[in-house]
Amino acid sequence: MRLEDYWGVGPKTSERLRETLGEDAAIDAIESADVRALTDAGITRGRATRILRRANDEAGMDALATRDTRAVYDDLLELASGYALTRHAADRIRVLTPLSERGAVEDRLDAVDAAREAWTALDDAGREAVVEAFAAYDADDGSERAAVDAALALRDAGLDGTAFDALGAVDPDALREAADALGHVTADGVAAGADDRLDDLRARLDDARALENDAFDVLERVRETGVRDLADFRRAFADYVDRETDLSRSAIEEAAPEEAHDAADFVSTALRALVDDLERRATEREREIEDDLRAAVADARADVDRVLAAVDDVAVDLSLARFAEAHDLVRPTLGGDRLAVEGARNLFLDDPEPVTYAVGDHGLSPPSGDRVAVLTGANSGGKTTLLETCCAVALLAAMGLPVPADRAEVGSFDAVVFHRRHASFNAGVLESTLKSIVPPLTDGGRTLMLVDEFEAITEPGRAADLLNGLVDLTVERGALGVYVTHLADDLSPLPDAARIDGIFAEGLTGDLELRVDYQPRFGTVGKSTPEFIVSRLVADAGDRRERQGFEHLAAAVGEEAVQRTLAEAWDE
Repeated sequence: MRLEDYWGVGPKTSERLRETLGEDAAIDAIESADVRALTDAGITRGRATRILRRANDEAGMDALATRDTRAVYDDLLELASGYALTRHAADRIRVLTPLSERGAVEDRLDAVDAAREAWTALDDAGREAVVEAFAAYDADDGSERAAVDAALALRDAGLDGTAFDALGAVDPDALREAADALGHVTADGVAAGADDRLDDLRARLDDARALENDAFDVLERVRETGVRDLADFRRAFADYVDRETDLSRSAIEEAAPEEAHDAADFVSTALRALVDDLERRATEREREIEDDLRAAVADARADVDRVLAAVDDVAVDLSLARFAEAHDLVRPTLGGDRLAVEGARNLFLDDPEPVTYAVGDHGLSPPSGDRVAVLTGANSGGKTTLLETCCAVALLAAMGLPVPADRAEVGSFDAVVFHRRHASFNAGVLESTLKSIVPPLTDGGRTLMLVDEFEAITEPGRAADLLNGLVDLTVERGALGVYVTHLADDLSPLPDAARIDGIFAEGLTGDLELRVDYQPRFGTVGKSTPEFIVSRLVADAGDRRERQGFEHLAAAVGEEAVQRTLAEAWDE
């Protein structure tokens, strides 16, 4: 496969990847979803993410059938990536996709479950140690030494059990020796601290070079001692260098030339010889130490390679485990022709109300067997939020991630069609909406339809006709669907496989906020109850004329109901 065969990799991108990584390495980076490698090669993070999502599972990405579905998908991954332990883990979470193979879904769920069990088994100190280990690894940009240090820290924290076999299978003593060696072998040679003798030679070499650079000053200082001949000068020179540096007197005397043209020639020749000798000895010692250090790394190479591959994977699994634990997510039961949840919560709300809902054949508490639900009820009653919650549950399950519910049964879908309510009212919006949501129904795959308020984009009578047609088409094509509308009374008789549910407003709170029972009532048409809204407007009116206007509306919707609503609210 060539680079250009991957989605989003055009001539300029492929040329850049070949120049920086090489063809094979670039393909490996794409196949392994390595965002870091692509961004290091100069590809923008956003473009790298889009390329890798398609490379990861193109069929899974095709399941995101509408713009609103893709928006929920992006929001879910952004939320999950906020729990990432490293930058690379966050990047890898952002390229997770719905998976087209059931086995891959189960495998990822297994990995997250195991990581979550390991994470929750740690005490506070253990969790802090894990976070710190990955922070250090991240700060060092994932080098070999950082990966080994992180693996050792994770083992010490207790993450070396069955959840992370790669961490448990290594020899910790060999890894520690390798870590020490990796810390001292750099691209510039052996770092300070690896060997005392080498450090001493380097220190003496620095002294000798400093003297050589100041040879004229050395000459003057020796002359100031009052030397009378070359023998006196030789002794005075050795005394001065011995006194001013840590160089040994024997080395100084050995470096001194037997003959010299004059004092200046003597000093420069002696210091040059001294530097040359120390450079040779330091180089030889560095070569010996580097050979020993590389041998220590070679002895542990198998374990080093194992943790290099494992640390990033462990970071991703633990990051997803932290996400699941923070939001109390549960593993869904997969398979079947269904989407059913008990106690489902919307992940994008701060304090969501749990909701139980379902379509399809399932074994949970909501009604089973209905392929389509028409959801009706109060404005601001949470109908769109329920659609978004169902979309999020379907997408998380498709990605092999736990879902926000007490219990969930989720089938697999070739297309998830989520369409939010739009305020525009024109033929262009209607046409674009129908072109967005109908083709997935007719493609022959398994489709989940989650569609909000057709009456917002065409006149109510025609919207009811279109909704009837969509419900019939959904049932006929063997799809599942939830359709939100205020037009339940205008619908023709629904197919036997469809039902109508309702959400009800129950009044106003003491703060005049709408009090809603967000749990749909199955088989019941919900009411929008405008008297509650008018009641609040009457109570909040800013002056007498404004109040008189809202009171006129109160008479139209039922003055007695408005007064009763306000009395009940003020009694709270």
